[in-house]
Order: sequence, then C-alpha cells, then structure tokens
Amino acid sequence: MARLPLPRPAMLPLLLLVVLSVTAAAASSRPHPLDPLTPAEITAVRAAVLASPLVPARPLTFHYVGLDEPDKPDVLAYAYGGGTARRRARRQPLQRRALVIARSGGQSHELRVEVARNGSSSAAATVLSHAVHRGAGFPTLTLEEQFAAVALPPAYPPFVDSVRRRGVDMGDVLCAVFPVGWFGDAGAPRRVAKMLCFVAGATANFYARPIEGVTMVVDLDRMAIVGYRDRVAYPVPKAEGTDYRAGKTGPPLAGPQPAPGVVVQPEGRGFHIDGNIVRWANWEFHVGFDMRAGTVISLASLHDADAGARRRVLYRGFVSEVFVPYMDPVEEWYYRTFLDAGEYGLGLWAFPLQPGADCPANAAYFDGSYAGQDGKPVGGENRICVFERYAGDVAWRHTEAGFPDRLVTEVRPDVTLVVRMVVSPGNYDYILDWEFKTSGSIRFVVSLTGLLEVKGTPYTHADEITADAHGTLVSENTLAIYHDHYVTYHLDLDVDGTSNSFVKNVITTRRNTGSPATGGADTPRRSYWTVRREVAETEADGQVDVGAGPADLLFVNPGKKTRLGNEVGYRLIPAGATAASVLADDDFPQRRASYTKKQVWVTPYSKSEKWAAGLYADQSTGDDGLAAWSGRNRGIRDEDIVLWYTLGLHHIPYQEDFPVMPTLSGGFELRPSNFFERNPILRARPASMPGHSANCSCDAR
Repeated sequence: MARLPLPRPAMLPLLLLVVLSVTAAAASSRPHPLDPLTPAEITAVRAAVLASPLVPARPLTFHYVGLDEPDKPDVLAYAYGGGTARRRARRQPLQRRALVIARSGGQSHELRVEVARNGSSSAAATVLSHAVHRGAGFPTLTLEEQFAAVALPPAYPPFVDSVRRRGVDMGDVLCAVFPVGWFGDAGAPRRVAKMLCFVAGATANFYARPIEGVTMVVDLDRMAIVGYRDRVAYPVPKAEGTDYRAGKTGPPLAGPQPAPGVVVQPEGRGFHIDGNIVRWANWEFHVGFDMRAGTVISLASLHDADAGARRRVLYRGFVSEVFVPYMDPVEEWYYRTFLDAGEYGLGLWAFPLQPGADCPANAAYFDGSYAGQDGKPVGGENRICVFERYAGDVAWRHTEAGFPDRLVTEVRPDVTLVVRMVVSPGNYDYILDWEFKTSGSIRFVVSLTGLLEVKGTPYTHADEITADAHGTLVSENTLAIYHDHYVTYHLDLDVDGTSNSFVKNVITTRRNTGSPATGGADTPRRSYWTVRREVAETEADGQVDVGAGPADLLFVNPGKKTRLGNEVGYRLIPAGATAASVLADDDFPQRRASYTKKQVWVTPYSKSEKWAAGLYADQSTGDDGLAAWSGRNRGIRDEDIVLWYTLGLHHIPYQEDFPVMPTLSGGFELRPSNFFERNPILRARPASMPGHSANCSCDAR
C-alpha cells in the first residue's frame, strides 16, 4: 500500500504539539512497569543518547524509542504478588528502561537507557548499553524522512519532464515512499526506498490516479534521488467518480434511511480506568501504546466468582506484523511486499479517532506519545478508544416448552468491552479490535476498509484484457491489483500460570466395530467420530495449518484441573480470514515472511522474540524472525509458551471496492475450555424490559 506523509500544514502542529501523559498514572512518579514512556521520559532518553560518547557521529536520527519492559517474573511479582517481601509490601516500582534504535554514521545503533522519574513532569536517564547492528535489515522509516523524500521529485528535472509529457499539472502531484524489499541482493545494502507519484487534482483519492511507469529511487541517508526510470506511459485515470468525501459522491441512497441511534447508559459507563488499567465486569487488563505495535494489551485476568479468585489469561499481546504482498511482477510493482509494522510502524500511522463515528458516544480514550526523528516527544490524542458494545446479541438463552402448564424462557444479553485502534498506513485503513466478553472469551477482529492500490492501464473494458492483468478492472484505465493481507498477533498466554502446553484435539472418524471393547456398540450405526489428543512436544509440533483438518486447538495448564479432573485451558477458534500464503517457498518476499505459510505457531517465551519479521524489517532477509527462531525446535510442553496467530485474506478486488472499500472483517477467538467449573455468566442479570429504562425516553413509542 502506498504511504504518503502528512501534508505540511498538518505535520508541523503534530511535531510541535506538547501533550500530557496518556493517563494520570503514567504522569505520576510511580508508573506501572508496563506503562508506555511518557513525554518527560522520552525527553530524558533523548538527552541521554545525544550526550553519550558511544554514538559520536552526527546527525543522529531516532527510529524507535519504546519501553524495554522489565523481566517477566518481576512484572508478574509486581502485578500478582510474589517476589521480595519489600516489593509486595510497598509495591515498589520496577526499574524503567527504554530501547532506542537510532541511525548515525550510516549505522543502526541499539541503546538501552535507564530512566528515573523526578516527580510527575521530569525524568533523568542514563545509557546502560550500546551495540551496532551488524546483520541484515534497517529500522522503521520515520515520518519526517518520508516527508523529506517526497519533497524531492518536484525539483528533479527528469521527473518534471515526465509529468509535463503526460499533460499533468505539477501542482496536483503527490508522491509516496515505498520500501524496496529484498530480492537476494549481494554486497553491502544501501538504505534506499522507491518513490511513486499520483495525481490529485479534483479528487482527494489520488491513489486512484497513479502516474504509472515512473519510478524513483531515493537514498534515505543522503536524502537524494539516486535512480530514475520512466518505462511506460499509460493514461492517468480520470478524477470523476473517485472522490469519497461527503458531498462529492452524488445524492444519498434512495429509500428509507437508517434511523440514527445513540448508546444511552443511564448509570454511566460500566468500566473503570485507573491509569492504564481497565476494569470491567470480571476483566482486568493494562492498555499500552507502542510506536511500532500500536495497541498493547497486558496482564489480562478474570475474576472467577465461583473460585473467589483472580485468574491469569494473557501476559502480553499485540499485532507483531502486517504483511501485504501484491501480485504483479512488473518493474513498478514486484517489490510492493509491505511489512507495515516493521517498515512503517502501526503506532506512527494511528491517527485521532473520531468520537461518534470511529467510536460510539460512550467511549473513553487513551492518548499515545512517541519519539519523532529528532528524539523529541510527539503526542497524539485519542489513539485508542474503549467502549461497551450493545449489539442486540445474546449471551445465552433457552426456551423450554416441555412443561404442559407453562413456557419457560430465559435470555441474557451479550454486552462486550471493545478496545479499538484504527491504523491508516497510506491507502488502507485497519480497524483493530480487542473484544472482551463476560464469558471469558477474547475476540480479535481486523476490519479492512479504505482505498485500493491501483495500476494505470490502457484498458477501458474487461473484454480488452487478453493476458493475465494481475487484477480487476474497477474503472476506466484502472486495475486493482490482487494482493494478500496477513495480520500476525503475538499472544503470550498464561492460562492460570506460566506452565502451559499446546494440545490438538484431532477429530477422527471411526468405524463401529460392534464390540464394546474397541469403543463400539452392537447397533446399526456404522461410524462415529471421536477425539485423538496430541500434546505438542516441540516447536515443529506447534505449527498448524488450520485448514488441514478438523481439530480443536487448546492451550492448557497441566498443573491446574477442574473438580472433575479436566485440565483448565483456552481454545483457539478461527473465525474467517484463514488464508495462508500460496507464494513459492523460494520467492524472496515469502522468505522474509515465511511464517505466513501456517496460521498457528507456538514458541517458548523469549523477551527478545517480539517481531515476526525481525527487529529490522526494512530489507530484511528472513534470517531473524519467527520461522528462524522456531527452526531451533525448542521444547514447548509444560513451558511458558507464546501463540503466534496469523489472520489471512486473499483479496481479489471487485468494482464494489472502488472508489472506497466497504469494510471487510475477519478474526479469531480465545475461548475458555474447562477454565471454569461451569458457565461463568450463569448469574448474569436479565436485560431491562422496554419501558423501564431510567432517565430515557428511547423506549417510548
């Protein structure tokens, strides 16, 4: 997908904006150990790095500044008890550290920095360690360098000539930065990117009007155009019919319009936010923000009313990578194999949520701060929202007509809590939802909308296409290219503790032998299915293609059992969007994202293994990432294990996806499986009946 930096008028206020901390707790002198870095802490980290003699070369650019979270045992002791008596008694804060990735002197530097709070609005920092990255790949692109790169083409004579020959006004041209990927290149890599350009003119949808055939190469360290090619001149698609803005799309839909609605909570919100901790119904969890991952959910636990205890479910979870390869092999398209999190940063491309539209009126919001290219804090309001969803769904119900004298009906409404972020890395918009249910389930939903990435073409009708066009003709001179979306989650599950196992309950067909000794029975029934339990011993056993056959995939705690003797656990339930990559194994983009061949990977916990495509994703080679780590085939039985789940979509565009795409969703669920002794919401309150809502006239008819 094309990436376009913010227009200059909008960019500067963001860079200069001074914001408060995400929450009061984050601004206090005693933050939670997993709270994201505050603006004061980012400022202190910057000062420490700039003052350090370990990185003497200038200029120095900051590409990642994020929390280097404490060791997991220390965080668990802080959150749930254990550890030293002093920490239990005083809730002593854990040491705060930052991980910094910076560029200087043509090298990528990794620094770990200790941060000490000096009250609520200031901090001091000290560099603890420094290393130079010697392997493949480069760090995340900054917004500022992309903005600087796209300012180059209008002053580059060969490009000016190409635009003139196409009859386009240079004032209508906008350009975007595209990573070059990796294609087996030998020798020392250069930190370069491609630039492609588009025409806006009378439409806001400039992505629909590519200047096809023109490609520029920009050296990001030198900030200069070092390569140029104008290979073929196809017509620039027209602007008519491409705009998606209100008032630009024609008259409204005919017929009765949907009635406007509003969420009314007469007693106020049902959730409580304390710093970055959210408490709702039987759930408690921590919400964080990271400039690469976006939303981070940690320490999710459930209160078990029957057991009278709080029980752990998830230690830490986030979107690890988003892989989007396009399927056109020509010169201007073959390298479009994006790694959105690692190359661009999901948190960097999370823009303010629109109250009442992106999130309902009953939502609360978290802000997000990150470091700009100069290391100074950049603040962002309303990056994450939290709200209760009332969708008219049913949590459980039953109608019993078996009694001759009465009809028994019991229904409980399903109200859920949603944590949402919207990421807009260029033309696509990803709506990323975590949905917590009182039943103990967590649903993960990815919704795609936004604009297609299209190719200029001479075709104006489908009948003219005689060879593989690699896409769908969605408008005159406009091909929408086939592509994939793979969203990979890193989920460190702690089901009732850290010692977990991965179990495949494989559904197996059996013939009825007629003999009770073999599980059969002397009846006319000829077949049945049963379950074959397979416990994964190593990482090779933990790789699963969910389409290969029917099975329940479970994460269990062998040391914890119900009163009836069943191991407590959570079940992984795919819910659509289960595509796996069909690219050739030796294709270079597939080597970089080889984990997309299977939806499920299970690895032992390692603090350093976070990013499925590796820490340095730009021009990565696949040698440092999920598949490489898992190749060690470590033991995963009765260990602290991590689930990596990839939600996948093969996208064949259609005309209804143009000029703006209706939302398409997919997801998966983590559902309790013998985790509770019985239905945990058996005692849920019935819904209020119509006509009985306090302080509300909505029920009047």
